[in-house]
Amino acid sequence: MANIDEMISSHLDDKIDMIAATSVLQQQASDIRTQKINWQSYQQSQMISNEDYNAITALDGEKKSQYLKDNQYQGAKTFLSLLSHVSKDTTIQYLLVMIDDLLTEDRTRVDMFLDYASKRKETVWGPFLSLLNRSDGFIIHMTSRIIAKLACWGNDQMPKSDLNFYLQWLKDQLTLSAAAYNKELEEIIKNRGYKEKDHPHQHHMHLFHFHHHHQNKDQQQNVIVEKYREVSSALDDPNHGERAGSPSGVHLKITDNEYIQSVGRCLQMMLRVDEYRFAFVTVDGISTLISILSSRVNFQVQYQLVFCLWVLTFNPLLAEKMNKFNVIPILADILSDCAKEKVTRIILAVFRNLIEKPDDPQVAKEHCIAMVQCKVLKQLSILEQRRFDDEDITSDVEFLTEKLQTSVQDLSSFDEYATEIKSGRLEWSPVHKSAKFWRENAQRLNEKNYELLRILIHLLDTSRDPLVLSVASYDIGEYVRHFPRGKHVIEQLNGKQLVMQLLGHDDPNVRYEALLAVQKLMVHNWEYLGKQLEKDSEKAPGDKEGGKVISGKA
Repeated sequence: MANIDEMISSHLDDKIDMIAATSVLQQQASDIRTQKINWQSYQQSQMISNEDYNAITALDGEKKSQYLKDNQYQGAKTFLSLLSHVSKDTTIQYLLVMIDDLLTEDRTRVDMFLDYASKRKETVWGPFLSLLNRSDGFIIHMTSRIIAKLACWGNDQMPKSDLNFYLQWLKDQLTLSAAAYNKELEEIIKNRGYKEKDHPHQHHMHLFHFHHHHQNKDQQQNVIVEKYREVSSALDDPNHGERAGSPSGVHLKITDNEYIQSVGRCLQMMLRVDEYRFAFVTVDGISTLISILSSRVNFQVQYQLVFCLWVLTFNPLLAEKMNKFNVIPILADILSDCAKEKVTRIILAVFRNLIEKPDDPQVAKEHCIAMVQCKVLKQLSILEQRRFDDEDITSDVEFLTEKLQTSVQDLSSFDEYATEIKSGRLEWSPVHKSAKFWRENAQRLNEKNYELLRILIHLLDTSRDPLVLSVASYDIGEYVRHFPRGKHVIEQLNGKQLVMQLLGHDDPNVRYEALLAVQKLMVHNWEYLGKQLEKDSEKAPGDKEGGKVISGKA
């Protein structure tokens, strides 16, 4: 465990604190330090006690370190008292900067707050958590930063109810910030020359939801991705815009979510503690990270969120469950168009943990198969051709290449099929159209209480992707065709009704595959139907040339 903490620390503290120094939060903190508070006026108006006045003036002076050595108890008492009783925003801001500076200078000072509260049988968390309800952005995010330090650097862990409240708050802030970021980034790209009329086939798609396995990566797609890279690089590098100039006169500054990096930083700290990892899962935190990563955030935030996933995967149980959230497909998509080395490095580290950390070899095998299906081997071969200063990247590329190549050699057709179904990213891979596969494996869809069938039916109910709907309909038809009691099972699982609903779908391929599936669900004489299907495949409805079947594989 010590080695894990050391590894995480090397990534986290040294590198990210340098970034934090230039963040919006730190820039504001620097300004606030220069705005001295007139503590005497608080004393004269009897807004604070003489005891607190003497303490805060000492803490706000040059001899604060000596004062804390001799008066830790009073120092903690005064800070907590003032945070609870002072209402003016500028004073609260100043107090929070003082506290954060004290903790940053010496981590053991966290315990002065925790010990004070413990001796008085009070909670140290209440005064800080209540500040999260303030309207001032700096106050809530500097408070959040302090809470994370108290929770991670002290001897006592955060109580469960306070922990869940704080993690839920972080999750909500991340969601709101990412949504605001996405919206503003979309406006910037539109203003920099992206016109919907130039890309008529993209008009239905949110500009930044590119991470879809079935989307054609044609020239139009590449244009959008390149525009995203250009703007995101500018946002990561404040000087970029000045050097390169802004073609449309657009200032490359995101204003609505200035604190998103601070929220990410807090999460990175919290998830180093194993008990906090499970609490984060209970508030549906992994789904939130994946949802945001599947949209577009700038590379620094992308790195921070993948870092959170990486830290989570050090727990073997979480590493086993991680791909149930579709982590591998999303990260594989990011890896394929990643322009930043640090993002590449952290994604490879996640992939390595997903293979190394699970206790169950079968789960590690499934993760390997999922990576193969998401074209990770292709990305690894590209990375092998590049030179990296970071030895971790070279090591991880070698490790992953070896493991994935081995899994390809051991891969059975049913393993491949099951992994594809579980990923929810169906396509016309050869296994679907193989009569031999269905003869040998149709009844295996009954395993684990019809797990794969239930997923197929769930996809019919929830997916908006015509390709997924077409393949799922076809598979259900083949299952019914090759398993004697298949019709009854599908009806019991409500699959028949869902297939029939697709007969009215807008997409002609979906309608066609649904029609074939319904025919298989209705017919009793399979020998007769087999001959009819052969005729149908020779000339599909509406195909005057007669050489092609209208289907998602075309």
